[in-house]
Amino acid sequence: MSDLQDPRVLFAAERTLLAWSRTSLALMGFGFLIERFGLFLQMLAAAQVRPPYRGVSLWVGLAFIALGTLTAALATVQYRLFVRSLKPNEIPSGYWVNLAVATNVVLAVLGIGLTVYVVNGLR
Repeated sequence: MSDLQDPRVLFAAERTLLAWSRTSLALMGFGFLIERFGLFLQMLAAAQVRPPYRGVSLWVGLAFIALGTLTAALATVQYRLFVRSLKPNEIPSGYWVNLAVATNVVLAVLGIGLTVYVVNGLR
């Protein structure tokens, strides 16, 4: 439980959540890039009449996407637990403490959608 009685504590926690949001978005984007690079290599192999091979890039890309999704979800849970520990005078009246949470939840859902999209591309 916080004893600072200062709304800046909430804002610092929100900045931390948004930093985790950027990190998870970067992980998902990097994972998608890695996965698509494997597809590019497969297209090059097809042009050279070699058997198609996506190799490790598919699984590494999926791992990064899943890690980004998990990061967004866990950061949201951690932020909500912290906000619950704050006293009412540490939260400015009328301030939407769940706006960043909603953003992170949407990011996690999009990460799940991206994972499904990549996995469906395997068929």
